[in-house]
Amino acid sequence: MSKAARTPPAAGHLWVFEGIDGSGKSTQARLLYGALRRRKLPAVLSYEPTDSPYGRKLRQLALNGREAISRKEELALFVEDRKIHVRELIAPALAAGQMVILDRYYFSTMAYQGALGLDPDAIRRQNERFSPLPDRLFMIEVPVQQCLERIRTQRSETPNLFEKETYLEKVAAIFAALDDDFIVRIDGRQDAAAIHAIVMANLQPPLDHIQAAG
Repeated sequence: MSKAARTPPAAGHLWVFEGIDGSGKSTQARLLYGALRRRKLPAVLSYEPTDSPYGRKLRQLALNGREAISRKEELALFVEDRKIHVRELIAPALAAGQMVILDRYYFSTMAYQGALGLDPDAIRRQNERFSPLPDRLFMIEVPVQQCLERIRTQRSETPNLFEKETYLEKVAAIFAALDDDFIVRIDGRQDAAAIHAIVMANLQPPLDHIQAAG
């Protein structure tokens, strides 16, 4: 897949967690945020879709069905939600020197909308016109069947429209095709503490630099 040229770095750092539903990425985002806050470092934790009107519409679609909306209209909701997210939270936080931790970003849009038949590279180009590149993207990889079992047992939920097996297999394949140098792939079948330790070890050099500068 096509890669973007990295723009001059912002004052802060952008660290993203991606993976299919049930991979444990949300847990890892929260663990990283907690670790940074305990060190009294300036950190922000956010997620996509957000709570904007566009994000709320997307969550309704996940629960109630996509029949009333086209694939391109659904993509437009993700893009508009992200524009608000970048403008109102991500860009200001980075400019202020904060560490921004995201539970999903435009790579999820590439994978999930790409799995519906849209062009992941075109989605990427559209989003990178306004979205900063991450400094690190932690891709938490877990087999689809295991993720679905986690959703049923650990969350006590029935998988929603975005969490069907054949669909998630296509999503996982698009995630697997990404080969940017900022991606760190982690075996998500390990326990949460082991995965968190890998994340922290990977981020130790920038964290040491930040703490020394502070």
